[in-house]
Amino acid sequence: MHEYPKHYCGVFGVYGHTDAAQLTYYGLYALQHRGQESAGIVSSDGRQLHLHRGMGLVSQVFHPEVLQKLAGSLAIGHTRYSTSGASLLQNAQPLTVDCAKGRIAIAHNGNLTNAVQLREELESKGSIFQTSSDSEIILHLLAQPGQDSNLIKTVRRIEGAYSLAIMTDRELIGIRDPHGFRPLSIAKLGDAYILASETCAFDLIQAEFVRDVEPGEIVIINDEGIQSHQAFPDHHEQAFCIFEYVYFARPDSTIANRNVYKVRVEMGRQLAREHPIDADVVVPVPDSGNCAALGYSLESGIPYEMAFVRNHYVGRSFLQPSQLIRDFNVRVKLNLIGELVRDKRVIIVDDSIVRGTTCKARVNNLKEAGAREVHVLVSCPPHRHPCLYGIDLPDRSKLMAANYTIEEIRDYLHVDSLGYLSQEGMVAATGRPKQHFCMACYDGQFPVQPRPEDCARAPEERGIKNESLGEDLTQDALQIKLL
Repeated sequence: MHEYPKHYCGVFGVYGHTDAAQLTYYGLYALQHRGQESAGIVSSDGRQLHLHRGMGLVSQVFHPEVLQKLAGSLAIGHTRYSTSGASLLQNAQPLTVDCAKGRIAIAHNGNLTNAVQLREELESKGSIFQTSSDSEIILHLLAQPGQDSNLIKTVRRIEGAYSLAIMTDRELIGIRDPHGFRPLSIAKLGDAYILASETCAFDLIQAEFVRDVEPGEIVIINDEGIQSHQAFPDHHEQAFCIFEYVYFARPDSTIANRNVYKVRVEMGRQLAREHPIDADVVVPVPDSGNCAALGYSLESGIPYEMAFVRNHYVGRSFLQPSQLIRDFNVRVKLNLIGELVRDKRVIIVDDSIVRGTTCKARVNNLKEAGAREVHVLVSCPPHRHPCLYGIDLPDRSKLMAANYTIEEIRDYLHVDSLGYLSQEGMVAATGRPKQHFCMACYDGQFPVQPRPEDCARAPEERGIKNESLGEDLTQDALQIKLL
């Protein structure tokens, strides 16, 4: 059961390097935080595609013998968390097809909002789907015979969020949706071109950042260099997912010329301006709350302490929580240094509260350790709406802030105060105008509305994994109402 929203996916591509698959492996390693369920790489030697995919982390799926078989100077890779389609090997990416137009492979980050309509249309024409992933729909559209400018036509047919790395025998193609929901950037390594979801992947292989792929842009990389096509010349509305800055992106990445680390520190400073608290120590929830807690400390002058120590090697737990091992699933991930908080007024800073159960367990840890006061601050606004564009946020019935007031949540957490960063403060910290962002999970204003048939899909098909929700919120929320 996960307290935080899950990452969606990471894509990476290389054109024109003799060690394309090896570089893609390192690129996926840097993008591991964007998806931990499966990983895959497909390469081309100009004659055929070589594919390897598997369930698990990048380091578990690939080893030297496998990489040696992925021959060629062209490759794309993918790390996946299943926001659409079940967590199965058949849904692992990249996906490939051998059709009349040749061999095509695709790696997709995002979620389509007209997937059901397109899938039914394609099936009525004889298409046979091998996966339950939205990404295969794009592959089938690309493979349709007898259409001129099929790439642009395909891009104009799909709706929602998509950053794509597409590979043919001899080309690497990068595409972003017209709203620019998901990031995608270009770099160079010698004469080779690189595509990646985040710039931190360029740093690992020492590639030089060139620029971001623009919303609605198609970049085609081949022997003639790089060509750019704008598929939506009349579309000017931007909707970049602001939660990338809050939580998803690595702090060492740069998005739209703004370093994520600096943005998160500024969010912490904004939090201190909006919620000044007389306290003795500021404690982050690692690792997601580190930057904002530092910003709060710098702005307020309150000392910063890493009182929670994270265990980076947490595997699956088999012990069931009991009176003997209470809050085991929380304690095994974060251990508290009690002497740093004993008899002190403590501010905990985290980046989000979705269900609240994990936050409550941490508050209990602090009080058991002798904290005199506990204040919880969150470096983003309350999540009150689900995400339609590829983030595993549950529906409104499972979102705590959608069903209960701030005071009710504070009472449930048993904290002295609870504060969220305002929408205005969050946007101000990015240094970009509000109209550049999608903030639907906070304000309910969805830039792209789903088709009715997609709304009718089962929750797990819309990116909501039932097993990640648990029953804790329902039971705990009932307790709130009974208080």
